[in-house]
Formats: sequence, C-alpha cells, structure tokens
Amino acid sequence: MTSIPEEVNHILRILEDSKTICVTGHVLPDGDCIGSQLALAYALKSLGKKVYCWNVDEIPDKLVFLDPESCMRKPRNGCSFDVVVSLDCASFERLGPLGDKILNHKQFINIDHHESNTRYADINWVVGNASSTGELIFQLMQWARWEVTPKIAACLFTAISTDTGSFQYRGTTPETFEMAGKLLEFGVDLEDVCEEVYQSYPIARIKLLRQVLNNFKLAEDNKIAYYWLKPSDYSRSGAEREDSEGLIDHIRAIAPVVVAVQFEESAPEVVRVCMRSKNPNVDVSEVARLFGGGGHRGASGATIQGTRLSVQRKVMKALRLALKEARKQKKSFQNDK
Repeated sequence: MTSIPEEVNHILRILEDSKTICVTGHVLPDGDCIGSQLALAYALKSLGKKVYCWNVDEIPDKLVFLDPESCMRKPRNGCSFDVVVSLDCASFERLGPLGDKILNHKQFINIDHHESNTRYADINWVVGNASSTGELIFQLMQWARWEVTPKIAACLFTAISTDTGSFQYRGTTPETFEMAGKLLEFGVDLEDVCEEVYQSYPIARIKLLRQVLNNFKLAEDNKIAYYWLKPSDYSRSGAEREDSEGLIDHIRAIAPVVVAVQFEESAPEVVRVCMRSKNPNVDVSEVARLFGGGGHRGASGATIQGTRLSVQRKVMKALRLALKEARKQKKSFQNDK
C-alpha cells in the first residue's frame, strides 16, 4: 500500500479527536455516494462516535439493502458537530438544502474523486484518478486499520462497482480490481449485491427505458445521441426519478455513438443535463463546466436555467465544438475506423 498522504493523516487525527460526526452526500445519491456514506458511518459508529448520516433524498430502492438499520436520515435543524465529512460531492452546492443544516461545525472535510471538485472544505482529499469515492474510503479504512466488517465491505463493493459501470469505465485500474478482491475476502455476498443492484429493476423502469429507446435522436453523423425525460414520462411509466439512473448507458452503447446526452426537465425552465463520452479525447467535463457543472472526462453533468429548446441548442453546440476540436487535433475516434 502507498504511503499515507498528509491530508489523510490530518483527516484521521480529526476523526479520532471528534465525538460528533455528520457524514453527508450529494443530492440524488447514487451507489457510490450511498455506499461510501454508510461504510464510513458504520466504521465511525464502531469506534464509539456519535454519527449522523444525512442525505436530503431517499436511498434508491435498489440500495436499501445496504441500510438495514435505517442509519441514513433526513437532515434536521439545530444540530452541531465536531466535524462534517462530505463524500462524493464535487461542490458545496451539490449538497442541496443539506448545506444549510451543517453550518454549525468545528471542522469540515471533503473526500471526493471528481476532477471538477471545488475544494470547498477546510480539509480536502480529492483524488481525480480514483475510480470512486468508495475506493478512497476503503483506502482510508486500511490506513487507519479499522475493521472492515461484511456489512461495510458490501457498502464499499457496491460503491466501487456501480461507479465503475461494473468495472467497465476507463477509471477502473488494477488497484480497483485488487480492492474489489479484498472486499470479497472481507465477506461481501457477491450474489446478494448483484441481485439487489443489477437484477431487481422495477417494471416501471423498463417502461421508462422503452420510452427512451423509442424517442432518442442521433446527430453529427450518429456521433451524438440524445433524449429527453419529462415529468409526463415518469407519470406515464409509473417510474421514480431514481429509475432513470443508467438509462443513458443503453444509448451510449450504440456502436457509432461517441457522446450520449440525457436532458431532463426537472422544473419549469430548469434542465438537468447528463453526458457520457466513450472516447477519451472528448472531455464532457469541459462541456459541463461551461454551464456551471462538472464531473469526469467520461461522465459529467450540469443543471441549466432556460427553456428546453435553448438549453438543448447550447449543449449540442458545445458538444459539436468538442467533437470538431478533437478531429482538428488529429485525434481519431475509435468509431471512425
């Protein structure tokens, strides 16, 4: 194992000296966020700490199995903490309304793997080339020599597996596989995790996917694929917001597609944009930054104010320029062969 970074030593000293700790995560939490939050919360509780594990949104149904004791709670007013630990959250704004509930703290720690992280806390441990925040939490626990119980291992394995697309994304490294193997040794029930996370989709999600497959569009010689999700799509299918996670990967998997885009009308004249690139020369995080968002080269997003048509035009224009720039630099697309 590599030597312990100084910021990690600092984090471990703070956690050791703290009695009340709040573990937070971003709005609309995914597997990495939930798995990382719960794993750290369980570990800190086992050390005798008073731990608050907060998120403004509910745990997605497919991840509820990670929290049999209902450790994850909604934030409330009037609490003070020795330290707040924000996980998998690239900016303070991504905490949503939770941000107003955690202002009364002595120390603020930010642990994340997004390259676009704004370093908004007192201590920031950001590793942009890590596959997931779950990978960082596992490293932290190994360095601290904390016990990794089967329950904690299941949370961390889920975090790593979901944020790597089941070990498919380019951020997956030999170290990622090594960590996954160690977590299996710590008692992960692989069959149980796969059943809950990947093989238990509700019928409503399949209906939502059918709408996506029936309505997506192609542009730029089939290099860009995009689709819209509207409130009516959810009501028509009976799906929840969490059911849209991963739909974009079905469109991204089309052979000639380089960039897939999901536009979602989250409120009147508020559009949430999710982008996926499968070519390392097309950095969608740069596109997301143009609109106040961020993420990774291959997976990024932003929330943009404007009408549906205006937002779509702006994003598509930026993506066309990104594709053009990649060609101009004589960096060939794998799909152009």
